[in-house]
Amino acid sequence: MATHVNLLTLFSVLALLFSSSHGQLSTNFYSTTCPSLPIIVRRTMAQALRSDSRIAASFLRLFFHDCFVNGCDASIMLDDTTTFTGEKNAGPNAGTARGFEVIDTIKSQVEASCSGVVSCADILALATRDGVVLQGGRSWTVPLGRRDARTASQSAANNELPGPASSLQDLIDSFDKKGFNAAEMTVLSGSHTIGQAGCENFRDRIYNQANINPAFATTRRANCPSTSGSGDRNLAPLDIRTPTRFENTYFQNLVAQRGLLNSDQVLFNNGSQDALVRTYSQNNGRFLADFAAAMVKMGNLSPAAGTETEIRRNCRRTN
Repeated sequence: MATHVNLLTLFSVLALLFSSSHGQLSTNFYSTTCPSLPIIVRRTMAQALRSDSRIAASFLRLFFHDCFVNGCDASIMLDDTTTFTGEKNAGPNAGTARGFEVIDTIKSQVEASCSGVVSCADILALATRDGVVLQGGRSWTVPLGRRDARTASQSAANNELPGPASSLQDLIDSFDKKGFNAAEMTVLSGSHTIGQAGCENFRDRIYNQANINPAFATTRRANCPSTSGSGDRNLAPLDIRTPTRFENTYFQNLVAQRGLLNSDQVLFNNGSQDALVRTYSQNNGRFLADFAAAMVKMGNLSPAAGTETEIRRNCRRTN
């Protein structure tokens, strides 16, 4: 029996090594080659959340910032070297992308259990789902079989990721380029029901915009000085009511003009997404179901055909 399993593992690894980019994903991709994978990921994420309540939101952000730049290929995890510039220090990620140490922990445990089999991209996909579930969100089945990039693109990260000052049309256009419609963009924005943002990302909104609840603006100004460069990294919760609970209060906040970022509030500002935002604000089950479906679609974003990939043994560098 052991020989049979070892042969299956060998054949699986050889197939992965000779594949240039991940093809059709499968929900049981590691059922034979690494059956302990789901347990390792869930256990480590639960431990991480006990010591850092922000980690689920950080993983959601990592997953989005990875998948939106050349597909879900763990390119965001590659460290810069003297000869290589990756995505970690791109504008949207520098100093704010976090959670890499948790990925390292998961990867080391997975390698100890089934060496050279599981991609960093798949670990990120599973850990992101588990983080959402552990904070109250609905689970979804994660298709697996992604492969890891051997390179990264700082310029793509700078140019393709929508920012906190984005207009509604900016958001619609950005997601449309990745194959998502406006409704999917809106439900995915609901990931901001957990997590925090730095003062530099919402300063203009709380001091200069009219479509904001006055009491909310006053509360946020207490920790965010009006002068640029002062307190830029001071944090505030994206959802002031339940910042570590994954639920529809984000949309309730938008209806009450308590969206922290401009890119949040534009979803409810006499525009095309107002009706959907109001629906989600009143129906948590609908939000959670639609969010789960959109996350599966996000996870299907793939590197371009012919891209050279591998299964990294260390998520921070190529083999």
